[in-house]
Formats: sequence, C-alpha cells, structure tokens
Amino acid sequence: MKNQLKINLTLFLVLIFQGFAFAQGKSDLPLFNSEDAIELRLSFSSKELKKEKADSVYFPSIMHFRTSGGEWDSIKVDLRARGNFRRNQCFFPPIRIKVKKKDSNGTIFEGNKALKLVVPCKNAKADNDQIVKELLCYKLNEQVTPHFFSTRSVNLTLTDEGSKNPKSYELKAFLIEDDDLVAERADSKIAKGKQILPGRLQEVAAVRIDFFEFMIANTDWSSVAQHNIKVMQTPNNDFIPIAYDFDMSGIVHAYYSTTSELLNISSVRERVYRGFCRSDAAMQQVREEYLASESKIMEVVDGFEPELGSKEVADIKKYLGEFFDILKNDKQFNEQILSKCRTS
Repeated sequence: MKNQLKINLTLFLVLIFQGFAFAQGKSDLPLFNSEDAIELRLSFSSKELKKEKADSVYFPSIMHFRTSGGEWDSIKVDLRARGNFRRNQCFFPPIRIKVKKKDSNGTIFEGNKALKLVVPCKNAKADNDQIVKELLCYKLNEQVTPHFFSTRSVNLTLTDEGSKNPKSYELKAFLIEDDDLVAERADSKIAKGKQILPGRLQEVAAVRIDFFEFMIANTDWSSVAQHNIKVMQTPNNDFIPIAYDFDMSGIVHAYYSTTSELLNISSVRERVYRGFCRSDAAMQQVREEYLASESKIMEVVDGFEPELGSKEVADIKKYLGEFFDILKNDKQFNEQILSKCRTS
C-alpha cells in the first residue's frame, strides 16, 4: 500500500512539473497560438518545384490567407520543394516557404521567416487522413518534451499550374515553424552540420525522444546522423534532440511507408526500441513522465475525432494503449525497452 502511494505521489509530482515545464516550449507567435485550422490558397507548379534540386533556388508566389475577421489577405512568399522521399514519390511535394519580414509584418505570419508546409502525397481521402494523423503525432510530441516544433492545421486550396489547364485541389495540410525559432525559445542554437555522438546528448532529453519514437512506432530517424532529428545546443553545451517528420510511423501508417532491412520487422506497425542505453535513473524518470501523461495523450487523440472519425480514433487509442501497457509491466518494459537499447 505504501509503495503504491509512493508511486502515485511520484506520478502526480511528475505531472505537475510537466504541465509547467512543457508549456514553456510552445511558440508565442500569433500563427501558432490557435488550434483552429487556417485557410490558405497557394498556386505553383508541382512539376517545377520537384524538378529543381538546388536548395538555394526558390520560386516566387502569392499566399492568400483568411484573417480572423473572415476577410482574405495575401503576402508574397518564395517556395521550394523539400525532403527526398516524398519529393520523389508524391504528386504534391512538401514545401518550404520563405517570408520576408517587410511582407509578414502586421499579419498572422509576423515573426516567421521560414515555414514548412506539409501536404498530402496525393489527392485522396486516405492521403488527407494521413496528414491529419501526422499532425496528431506533432501534437502528441508536445505532451512529452519541452522542446518541440509548433504546428498549425491548414485547410489548403492548392492550384497546380504545371499544365495548360491549372487544376485546384482542396487538401488538409499543416505548417511547421522553423527550427531556429524552437532554439531561440530555449536561448539556444541548432547544431547544424555536426555529427553528435550518442553520449553527448542530454540523457533525459534523449530518452524522451527515444520513448516517443517507440510510442508512435517510428524507426525512420537518427539523432547521430540528424535524420528527422534536429539537435539543439544550449548555453550549457547540452545537446537536445528535437523530433520531426513522422509520416513513416506506425500511427500514420502511410501506404508508401517502408521498413529498414537492418531491422527485424515486417511492418511499420511493429514497435522496435532504437534508443541507446542510458542510466536506469533516466529510463525510470521518463517512464514515470509518460505514465503521468497517458490521460492527456488520450485526450489529445480524442480531439481529432471530428477529422478522423470515432473508429480511427478508437484504433489509435488502442495502439497507444499497447505502448502504455509495456510501460506498466516491468517484464515487458525490460524485454521490449531495457534489453533492446543500443550500445553502438
């Protein structure tokens, strides 16, 4: 009885701490201060964007957006395709948007010099649903770490000008803030172009990301190679991993997702722990943090029911519940996490 009370008190204190500390990580810019979808209209040639491989080449465009008062406004932007896999495999490429300060001042985009726009792979309901589920992953990430990318849901009218007869599409999409803004909130900087050895990463921060990727069943990432991970260097020379790009995860379960030949799994729905071995204190601390966050995580999933439907939400909660079952069971926790951690 005493042990159970001790566990419950620990979880309560962890939850109180998380509610304070993790809330500090959210952007205070107007664009990311609402959970409501913003309406955007954007025109470009998908063919031209995908064909241009140089990261320095952008294409000028006009981005129209509906203001909070219901009127339409617009700003000048520059666009380029980003990513490798989706650029090559999808009809619509993910997009990087550059905005000049003089153009964004006084608009909802003020303070954002660069943004990522994540769009469906193709024009189909399944693709729109996958975008919503990837956005959900970003929102879940907010619950388990104080350092994350802020996002904003988008109802996008995209006009593809890549043919003689331009065609418009109504798509679900979302915006992601620039990594430099994430670092600025922590008075830090992004460690660009550096290979960070596992031992250099701040231990608890690394375990939080390791658990998160395991929770959503994502194996398409690497802190060392900074693949779908940005690493932030703090004034104290701590290195903090920040996760992004979750389309290959088991939760999203995109039809184009693949598994690595290096992993002994046949489906992206199979979880495999890819974190490095850390101290028992760090592993247990993060384990307790996640257990304390379970109800909030499920609440976030429930919030996506209007877009995903009750059946999809129930399936996602069941899938996440299997992760929490592992954390609650010492034997499973040892077998699927502690004994699977990497040493090299």
